[in-house]
Amino acid sequence: MKLHRTTRGFYASENDVFYSVASPSWDELIAREDLSDDIETLVRGAKPAAAPAPEDILPPIGSQEVWAAGVTYYRSRDARMQESKSAGGGSFYDRVYAAERPELFFKAMPHKVVGPNGKVAIRDDASWSVPEPELTLFISPGGKIAAYTIGNDMSSRDIEGENPLYLPQAKVYDRSCALGPCLLLASEPLADSTTIEIEIVRAAKREFFGSTTLKELKRDPKELATYLYSNSSFPYGCFLLTGTGIVPPDSFTLQPGDEIRIAIPPIGTLTNRVG
Repeated sequence: MKLHRTTRGFYASENDVFYSVASPSWDELIAREDLSDDIETLVRGAKPAAAPAPEDILPPIGSQEVWAAGVTYYRSRDARMQESKSAGGGSFYDRVYAAERPELFFKAMPHKVVGPNGKVAIRDDASWSVPEPELTLFISPGGKIAAYTIGNDMSSRDIEGENPLYLPQAKVYDRSCALGPCLLLASEPLADSTTIEIEIVRAAKREFFGSTTLKELKRDPKELATYLYSNSSFPYGCFLLTGTGIVPPDSFTLQPGDEIRIAIPPIGTLTNRVG
């Protein structure tokens, strides 16, 4: 089952059949320890509702923080080592990839997040910007992985490559994160065979395409959630981007007007334009 936050209210859907879900707020609706079971109970016996229009879909976030994990795929480790080599930080990422403790960093507050069909941004002081397609966890206040969505961790590779200590500036800025199109409720982990695909379209032509599977994710999502919640509390839950295994070639940088499409089949497709 999927949960949708829209301009018209909240909806649950199953097999493309939508049901209206009553709740005082999105935070109150999703910050439940038994989210999947509770939503099934709420819609049991309900009459189908009209599907929301694509332009009505909002990002599935209320008051939650967004965090991210880095260097969780070998491809990401390799790219980060290359971009920071001249700054003397090449070995940092190799050590993080192999370390017991994962790299976790703050990504966004809700006002910096855009939803489906929203416009993501590239920094005006960056010359090398890329999207990072990532499976994203929604973790309950008690630390339980309650749902999944799609995340786009927009990154300024030249800024981070100049010095790894510049990561917050490379990663955290207005419209630097996209989430959506829904929350996929799941009581079981997604299969390792789950694919993540990204397509970037420029002037009606495919500029880049890449894909990977969750089998390439080095870190167990439960492990990432445990580290994030160690000594930290999230009263309304938290979103955690789990890292990227798809990095465009070094010759590629985003341009205004580019369309970014990220697909994870069980969840759907997150589409954003650079603007």
